[in-house]
Amino acid sequence: MAQGYVKAADLPQVIPVFPLPGVILLPRGQLPLNIFEPRYLNMIDDAMAGDRIIGMVQPQLGPQGLSPIGCAGRITSFAETSDGRYLITLTGCARFRLASEIPTQTPYRQIRADFGPFETDLSPPPVDDIGLDRDGLLDALRAYLETRGLDIDWDTAETAPPEALVNSLSMALPFDPPEKQALLEAASLTDRSAVLTALLTIDAASDGDGEAPSMQ
Repeated sequence: MAQGYVKAADLPQVIPVFPLPGVILLPRGQLPLNIFEPRYLNMIDDAMAGDRIIGMVQPQLGPQGLSPIGCAGRITSFAETSDGRYLITLTGCARFRLASEIPTQTPYRQIRADFGPFETDLSPPPVDDIGLDRDGLLDALRAYLETRGLDIDWDTAETAPPEALVNSLSMALPFDPPEKQALLEAASLTDRSAVLTALLTIDAASDGDGEAPSMQ
């Protein structure tokens, strides 16, 4: 777990957010980011001077313009380039429900985050595949990759811990924002694996039928 966070109350209640479509962060996942907009450079400066926590959330139509659920991550890697960009890595801590947006003078947005519904994200991850259909997931992944002429290290995929396998694929594959959000909001790792398998199967079948895949 990140930085000794063991319960929801250990995490800050007010956090800055980085709205980014098509990008999700999941617990213990690692997300590299290239920061160049001035307001988000400011956000990183402030986060580095504090608890290093940033919330990743997708934009969404509606009053607040943000999806109701995101994931907080801690900056665990930081570098500055010669042209003033920041290269950071966020390591996922826990998902949150957006309770409210905080009026602020900062150029970036800040929210009050409710981590309570996702406190189990702070528990150690499962070490075995109980309840998870790894074979079904890998079969769907193989068909998905074959339609694109791609391949991966199958030895690693077959032996990776279940959370690392499911969450890394959920974060890395280029699904549409609503599909990404469904993966983020899945109640359990087993549920996320089932959603991921379904998305892979649907997209592989769409490509096989000569139709446009449902992703950017």
